[in-house]
Amino acid sequence: LSPSLCRVYKKTSGNESIALYLGKRDFVDHVESVDIVDGVIKVDPAELEGRKVWVYLACAFRYGSDDLDVIGLSFRKDIWVKRIQIYPVVGTRPANTPMQEALLKKCGDQGHPFTFTIDTNLPCSVGLQPAPEDAGKIIVYSDGFLPLFLSPVRDTCRLIIRKIQFAPGKVGAGPKADISKNFMMSDKPVHLEASIEKELYFHGDPIPVNVKINNETTKVVKKIKITVEQTTEVLLYQSDKYSKTVLTEEFAEEIKGESTLEKTFTVIPLLSNNKEKRGLAVDGRLKDEDTNLASTTIIRPGMDKGMQGIMVSYKIKVNLLVSSGGLLGGLTAR
Repeated sequence: LSPSLCRVYKKTSGNESIALYLGKRDFVDHVESVDIVDGVIKVDPAELEGRKVWVYLACAFRYGSDDLDVIGLSFRKDIWVKRIQIYPVVGTRPANTPMQEALLKKCGDQGHPFTFTIDTNLPCSVGLQPAPEDAGKIIVYSDGFLPLFLSPVRDTCRLIIRKIQFAPGKVGAGPKADISKNFMMSDKPVHLEASIEKELYFHGDPIPVNVKINNETTKVVKKIKITVEQTTEVLLYQSDKYSKTVLTEEFAEEIKGESTLEKTFTVIPLLSNNKEKRGLAVDGRLKDEDTNLASTTIIRPGMDKGMQGIMVSYKIKVNLLVSSGGLLGGLTAR
């Protein structure tokens, strides 16, 4: 899509002396690199009265309700900040990107481009919807863009952006798990093996779960139950873990005694089926129409886990419902 046809995001200060322009608010983490943040600031020199204009990019953790954030009582921690002086212009600047050229046409002579490079070890944007016992709390991070005047600070404006995870190009083989269980009054077990083809799936992708069952007992397997669990570990303010089931499906497959079954069952975990659940980690905020279940946190070699703030992972479990007892197997996938 041509930059000239893209939607423009604009935020203006209270006295309209400065305005921030961006061509997009989602910036992709490609694992090895992150999209550059390229925008334009429109400055009215007549309103500055000799003051300078700076633009900041901050990656921040926030814990607390939106109401508390307004009055400055929520917990906020900036873990990474960069700033650039926009006006008066100092030093040399990199060549304008096509997006900046398109934005400068809207700003005219008062437009000033800026470019930020985001470190690859910073967390992607994740929101944790509060559980009932945490009423009013929310955790959000990767929030920024604060252009402001210094000496003294009087006018500011801000746009929140998102750093989103893009799946690696190379995807490894999927995990496999197996388990056996003996039952009372039976000297032979039920064997269960479950696997998936690859370790990573995109949002909305069908996930084929391969199930192999060898029932050596005289009991009957009545149903196969597949669940997908999201585990969220919050490292920011204390060590908390949230485990939520994001999908549960039962399949009426009867495996009689001394028989076998080999079959593939397809499941699709979606946020649209879990919007009433609290404690779920989501990409960005739940109110965003394009939000998904949070992507699995990808930890690169040498990366500090504590820097991530929130760690997200998923597990698929396969449960056999037997005529007198249960059999549980599990496997983990991203």
